[in-house]
Amino acid sequence: MPGHGPGLRYLLAHPLAFAVGVLRAFRDNQGLLLAGAVAYYALLSIVPLLILCLIGLSEIVDQQALLITLQRYLAWLIPGQSAAVLQELLRFLDHRQAVGWVLLASMVFFSSLAFSVLEKAMSVIFVHRIEPRRRHYMVAAVIPYLCIVVLAVGFLLMTLVSSSIQMIGAASFELFGRSWSLQGVSGVLLYALGVGGEVCVLTLIYLVLPAHRPAWRTALVGAVTAALLWEVTRHALVWYFATLSQNSIVYGSMATAIGLLASLDIAASLLLLGAQVIAEYERRCSDGAVR
Repeated sequence: MPGHGPGLRYLLAHPLAFAVGVLRAFRDNQGLLLAGAVAYYALLSIVPLLILCLIGLSEIVDQQALLITLQRYLAWLIPGQSAAVLQELLRFLDHRQAVGWVLLASMVFFSSLAFSVLEKAMSVIFVHRIEPRRRHYMVAAVIPYLCIVVLAVGFLLMTLVSSSIQMIGAASFELFGRSWSLQGVSGVLLYALGVGGEVCVLTLIYLVLPAHRPAWRTALVGAVTAALLWEVTRHALVWYFATLSQNSIVYGSMATAIGLLASLDIAASLLLLGAQVIAEYERRCSDGAVR
């Protein structure tokens, strides 16, 4: 695209200055405060959202396969805290016959909260290109629920693909008179599936939630940036919660909720930082076009 030349040249020529500009703009936009709001509503949303996905998808796929996939990728999303969330989900599923229409409607409402707040946070990050005519309020109201549907479909696809990869890992082949297991190959494929799914979800978020959609290549740059930062942070959090964390001593019975909120806060900060990368790149492109 013609307008992308100046921004790309600046990024390649001055990567450190670009990174400093992103961090400065993120600070000016009060990115950490926005991330805290997103994390708080994500904490309210995550259990109802997962319950809805499990109840709906268990009509299509075996529930045990869904739980295995969920266990794997919950550890990806909330490292060190996934066991507690999964335990609450299992406790609810044991009594899901008691779910009435009122409870179901409230779960749908709470599931959409995080997406609604995230959309508003994106409008602050992308304030440089908000026009007088904004997204129609009906569209803004429907988008969080569409995000739930898309997330459920993505969860279904991840479950089907993960099950196929696990079947590959259980197989072996004969070569030079020896039997070779494919378990290591399946592990690499599952990790690649997780990273690829993470990048796809982030790209869709950056394309759909801002009121004015960025170019998909620019959204992909922000998604890859956020995903790489999260990969490094995720491993650091796993190590921290396993070795250094004193949450149980400081917070007592609230330790799990505090740890979960801290993980979501860091994840939300990196998500918004990826959006800020997109916004800064667009600003550099527009500055270059003006000059």
